[in-house]
Amino acid sequence: MCRIFGYFNAAVTPHAMRTVAALQRHGGPDATGVVRGAGADWGLGNNRLAVVGLDGGEQPYGRGGPVQVVFNGEIYNHEELRRRLETLGHVVPDRCDGSVLPALYAQYGEDFTEHLDGMYALAVLDTRGSVPRLLLATDHIGMKPLYLRWDAAQRSLFFSSELPALLGFGGAGARVRESALEAFLATRTPFGTRTMYEDVEVLEPGTTWVCELGGVPRVRRRAPQVPVAAKGPAGDGFTVARQVRRTLRHEVGRLLQADVPVAVVTSGGLDSSLVTALAAEYGLQHTFTIAYRGTWPSDERHFAREVSDRARTVHHEVLVDPAGFPALLEETVWHLGQPNADPIALSTYALFRAIREAGFTVALTGDGADEVFGGYERMRLAAQRAAAGADWASGYLDALSAVPAALRARLYTDAYRAHVAADPALPATAREDLLHGPGTVLDRITRFELEQRLPAYHLRRVDHLSMASAVEARLPFCQRSVLALGRPLPDHRRIQGGQVKRTLYAAAAGLLPDTVLSRPKQPFTLPVTAMLRPGTPLWEYARDLLAPGRTATAGRLESRAVDALFAVQAERPDDTASLALWALLVHEVWDEQFRRSLRDPGTAGTVPGSTAALAVAA
Repeated sequence: MCRIFGYFNAAVTPHAMRTVAALQRHGGPDATGVVRGAGADWGLGNNRLAVVGLDGGEQPYGRGGPVQVVFNGEIYNHEELRRRLETLGHVVPDRCDGSVLPALYAQYGEDFTEHLDGMYALAVLDTRGSVPRLLLATDHIGMKPLYLRWDAAQRSLFFSSELPALLGFGGAGARVRESALEAFLATRTPFGTRTMYEDVEVLEPGTTWVCELGGVPRVRRRAPQVPVAAKGPAGDGFTVARQVRRTLRHEVGRLLQADVPVAVVTSGGLDSSLVTALAAEYGLQHTFTIAYRGTWPSDERHFAREVSDRARTVHHEVLVDPAGFPALLEETVWHLGQPNADPIALSTYALFRAIREAGFTVALTGDGADEVFGGYERMRLAAQRAAAGADWASGYLDALSAVPAALRARLYTDAYRAHVAADPALPATAREDLLHGPGTVLDRITRFELEQRLPAYHLRRVDHLSMASAVEARLPFCQRSVLALGRPLPDHRRIQGGQVKRTLYAAAAGLLPDTVLSRPKQPFTLPVTAMLRPGTPLWEYARDLLAPGRTATAGRLESRAVDALFAVQAERPDDTASLALWALLVHEVWDEQFRRSLRDPGTAGTVPGSTAALAVAA
C-alpha cells in the first residue's frame, strides 16, 4: 500500500516532486522513491507503506529497466501470479505483492489488469518503443482513487493518489467549478469523474488510461469485472445465504494475510460484525470501535462490545471528545482535499489514527455491504413507492443529498439558482440510467449506488482517512467474488417485507449475538443533530465560519436563509437542519483551506496541526 504520483510530457523540478511526495508522506512513511526520464519530461514517484514483503518492494518496481511501475494498493493473488510468471521465464525480485507488476505487464500488455485480484491505482512507464508510453489503471470498484490533471493544450499530465498532493505540482486547482457547491449539497461530494476543481478529475473505477509522450490519451472502461447475470445465484434463500457466507469467509481469510499487525473495525452493526465473526475464526485478536465522550443518541458501543466478547477479541474503544471537533474537522477536510458531507468522516479519521497509534497497519472494515446487498432505508422506500406506482425518484435523490432540493433552492441566491439549473449535479448518463435504464427500480438503484455513490462518497473517504494515519483499510464486501454473488440477487433477496439485506442477515445467522441481528438498523455516524447545539464548541465554530458576512461574499448563498437554519436548529433541532448546517460548515472549512489558500500561496499545502482530544480504552 502506497501513495503514488508523477507527470508526463511536462517540465517538473525535483523540488516540485519532493513537495508532492511530502504532501502525501503520511500515507507512505516507510520509504520514498522517485525516478525521472533522461530528458526530465516524465517522472514517477511513490511513498511506501510496507505491508507485504517488508524487506523488498522498492518502488518504482523495475527501476532502471524498460518497464517501471508505481503502485498503490494490494494484490491478493500475487503469489499465484509470481509462480505463473516465473514458469514463463520472468524474474520477480522479491515477494512484495507489487513486484509482479512489471513482468505481468511485459507478458500481457494493456490487458495485464485482467489478471489482478485486489485494490489498486497504478502507473506503468514503458520505454520500449520509439517514445515513452504511460499507462494508468484503477481497480474494478474504485477502492484506490487516482486524481489527474490533463492539460490538452500542452498534452501534459500530472497525477497523484491524493488531491492536496496534486495541487503541489502547481497550476492545478486554479479554477473551482462554479457548480461545485450544488454538486456537494446535492450528492454530499462530487460524483463521477468530477472534483471541486475545473481542471482536476478522478480516474473512474475499472479504467485504463494510455498515452504516448506528446500524444492524446486513449481512455477505456474495461470489461465489467463484476458480472451482472439475468438471474441471481442458484438455489433457495438458505442455499444462497450459505454461498455468501462461504465466499465472505474465504475473502476475509485472504485479507487477513499481511506481514504487519491486522485489526478489524467493529461498529456493532451487521456488516462489520459479520466480518469480525469470520475473522475470529482465523484467530483475529483485536477489534476497534468509535464512541464520543458524554451521552449521545445512537450509541453503538455496547453492540460492538457484545460482538467482541463473542469473538473473544481484545476490544479497543476509541473515545473522541466533542470539544475537539473544530480542530478535528480541519484536519479531516484537509486530508480529503474536497468536501464530504458525511459527519462520520471525523470519526473515521479519529478511529484510524487510534488504530495506528495502537500499533496496527491493516484494518478490515464492513464498507460496501449496504450497496451490494440492499441495506439502505432509501432503497427500501424507493422500491416500496415504485411498487405502489408513486414517485420514488425525488425522495430517493433527496435522501442522497446533504440538503434536500427545496431547501437548496431557498438557500441559493437567484443568480446561483439559475446557474446550477443548467449544470446538474449528477452526471447525465448516470441520471438517465438511474431513472430510465434497464432493470427494476431496485436494480437500477443498486447499479447507481455501486458505480457512482460508493466510489465517490465512501471509498475515497475511507482510503484518504485511513491512509492519513498510514493504515491500509481492506474491504471484504468489495472483493469481486462477493460482488459477483451479491450484485445479481433478485429484489426479494435484497429487500422484502420491510427487511433490508435479507440474504446477508441469513448469512450471519448463528454467527452473531441475537441482539445484533434483531436490532433496528441505524447509520454508523456522528450524532450531529444532538451535538450541533447552542453552547457547544461546534456550534460556536459553525456560527463564526457561517457568519452572514462570509456566506454572502461569494454570491451563492442567501445569508438570511443560512441564519434561519441556525434558528430552526436552536429551537427545534432536526436532522434536515443540522445536516444542512454541517454540510455548509464543511464546505466553508474546505473553501478556507484550499480555495482561499490558492489566493495566498503562503498557506497552500499546509497540513493542519493535530490538536483534537482522543483516548483509547482496551
